[in-house]
Amino acid sequence: MKLHTINTGLFKLDGGAMFGVVPKTIWQKTNPADENNLCTWAMRCLLIEDGDKLILVDTGIGDKQDQKFFSHYYLHGDDTMDKSLAHLDFNREDITDVFLTHLHFDHVGGAIVREGEKLVPAFKNANYWSNEKHWQWAIEPNEREKASFLKENILPIQESGQLKFIAEKENIEWQKDICISFAYGHTDAMMLPKINYKGKTIVYMADLLPSVGHLPLPYVMAYDMFPLQTLTEKQIFLEEAVANDYILYLEHDPIHECCTLQRTEKGIRVAETFNLNTI
Repeated sequence: MKLHTINTGLFKLDGGAMFGVVPKTIWQKTNPADENNLCTWAMRCLLIEDGDKLILVDTGIGDKQDQKFFSHYYLHGDDTMDKSLAHLDFNREDITDVFLTHLHFDHVGGAIVREGEKLVPAFKNANYWSNEKHWQWAIEPNEREKASFLKENILPIQESGQLKFIAEKENIEWQKDICISFAYGHTDAMMLPKINYKGKTIVYMADLLPSVGHLPLPYVMAYDMFPLQTLTEKQIFLEEAVANDYILYLEHDPIHECCTLQRTEKGIRVAETFNLNTI
């Protein structure tokens, strides 16, 4: 098995929304905001190369929405899905499986592309993996979360016939050396891959832990549907991660790809940060 970082660009989100009840005077020390109170975030996907499988975890925001939509998110940086794949001598047709942690636009937007008047899968030869509970949550969204679940990102996956569901069972083995954990605070039934790699467990954190700046337990996003549940899930997970020396792969941290954890007087905090290719 080989793991590869797939950078798809940077975007901006409101710092207050990203840190919830935490005051700006505190969070801006790790994630400084611009004059509009916006912080820069990564959209860092993961490519798993294993035998005849080439698995992409999440897809970034994509490029099919209109200029008005993108004007809210200030996309920047030189990285794209196609550039990152080409750097590894791959292209979209090589992807066999697309694993979607959840269906918010910055995670699933790149799953579908516009070809003329049609919306079609960006990865024509791939199975797309979600779970039935989260899928239903996304296609019948609540008013608070509706703006994150865009039908043009989601429904064409099912219409293509390429959609598959993973059973909602904690630590279910999805592929050899890849188990899935479920989290319910950010959105219902978000999936986190736990990958056995070179004798270590690497966990793709999605939005349970967007960045190292979110390690303190109360640092919970205002975007989370059930913040107290997120807090509990974080606490349980971080204890498990320290006890088992997990490596955390950070989807949204603009600087740090991976980190390990340690116990400190202030609670569980970063031990080391490093890039995936150094493992």
